[in-house]
Amino acid sequence: MPSLTDLPAPAKVNLFLHVTGRRPDGYHLLQSVFMLIDWQDTLHVHTRSDGALRRHDLGPALPAEDLCLKAARLLQAESGVSLGCDIEIQKQVPWGAGLGGGSSDAATVLLALNQLWGLHWPRARLEALALSLGADVPFFVRGHNAWVEGVGEHITPIALPAEVLDTPLALLKPPVAVPTSAIFGSPNLKRDSEHAIVAFFLAEPKCFGRNDLQLPAEAYSRQIGQALEIMQNRFGNSRMSGSGSTVFAWMNDSSPNTPCPPSFSATDLGLNELDWVGRVVHGLTQHPLLDALDPIA
Repeated sequence: MPSLTDLPAPAKVNLFLHVTGRRPDGYHLLQSVFMLIDWQDTLHVHTRSDGALRRHDLGPALPAEDLCLKAARLLQAESGVSLGCDIEIQKQVPWGAGLGGGSSDAATVLLALNQLWGLHWPRARLEALALSLGADVPFFVRGHNAWVEGVGEHITPIALPAEVLDTPLALLKPPVAVPTSAIFGSPNLKRDSEHAIVAFFLAEPKCFGRNDLQLPAEAYSRQIGQALEIMQNRFGNSRMSGSGSTVFAWMNDSSPNTPCPPSFSATDLGLNELDWVGRVVHGLTQHPLLDALDPIA
């Protein structure tokens, strides 16, 4: 049976994230710029003839019902296909990090199975399916850096300037995962940010806006505040990605301690906890699979 191997599932960072309101059904309305980064998981997807769906963890063990299996099950049900698959995952991007790792894995599974199962659905159809899996999944299916609005369904590709893509980002993830419910249910959450304008973002892309989820996340875990302080002191800037817990900082030429190694440890940062994760990444111009699988519109 056919297979697709060494499939990348890149993470993302939110360069800013504003909460602009709330729908009657309780979902929050957001504005953000999502930038793909070169920190990624690797997946191998193999077709099965018996219709079974199986996941095999090549690295850290994932939850039994992760988004990859949910994506495969949903596509199988919606398409009526009788085929199944084996999904092998080499996990590198930590979960509970605000980097969209699980959502990216699910998107890669949808793209791979769309080809392996001979569906050849257009990208818009896959995106509509992806939204039911999570707000970030359609972005990874689309495959471009994007201005994202609504609950994740309004995705407008954006060409990020060279100063953004060429400047490395330092990431620091403390050993805590923040439940999304704790963020969006927090009394500290600002829910009425003014609507941002693309032109204003492009005028100062490295320092535009803020992350409205950061204050509730800091209230949830002191380690997030600690990470923000460490990165601020080291690089002169810091911001949380998504709903946390990863903090990032631009490694500008004026940063006092650059250059930095491709990855850095808790010890390098004066931390004792071995569970802290540090890494240096770069932005991507597009998803690595955008032109590699079916050229769907």
